[in-house]
Amino acid sequence: MYLPTAFEEQRPEALHALINAHPLGTLVTHGPQGLDANHIPFELDATAGPHGPHGLLRAHVARANPVWQQAADAEVLVIFQAGDGYISPNWYPSKPEHHKHVPTWNYAVVHVHGVLRVRDDERFLRGLLARLTRTHEARSQQAKPWKMGDAPTDYIDGLLKVIVGIEIEVTRLTGKFKLGQNREARDRLGAATGLDGVGNALTAQAMRDAGAP
Repeated sequence: MYLPTAFEEQRPEALHALINAHPLGTLVTHGPQGLDANHIPFELDATAGPHGPHGLLRAHVARANPVWQQAADAEVLVIFQAGDGYISPNWYPSKPEHHKHVPTWNYAVVHVHGVLRVRDDERFLRGLLARLTRTHEARSQQAKPWKMGDAPTDYIDGLLKVIVGIEIEVTRLTGKFKLGQNREARDRLGAATGLDGVGNALTAQAMRDAGAP
């Protein structure tokens, strides 16, 4: 990933926060048929893993999906993306002064490099599914969140047999938060206001936060 210094994000807590807020990752692997990509919701455990502060990613895939066999013990890449948006030059307050602006696209991404391990055991899967369910049901803000115990035991047992757990030992994290940090504050904030106007509040707020000390 091309990474200009102005847009490089190195703080582990910022990278972990993006993953936790946007857990649907793109798992990129290289198998017998070449490059492949699978879109999977991951759980990040920032306190575990053999490679320092990087942590572990955990997820599950369908047993019928060949990725868990083709990528076992191999190096993989997982891409997580937050908000993104088109930036019009008309949103920059300095534009009428010199007209030296062109359109661009702002976004925030984290690339996770690591080694994929297969966890084909029921205990691992039950724990993972329970945690994922609690996390995302809580975000759904329902008065009575769904839990695994709401479904018949034999139904859950059957589903566990058709999925496989995976765990990625994270070796490197790379963050690119392209949010107008290379521009004057008034232009960055003007572009954020423009994004608000088209309903992209997520990227607008990220641009405002990019200027915080």
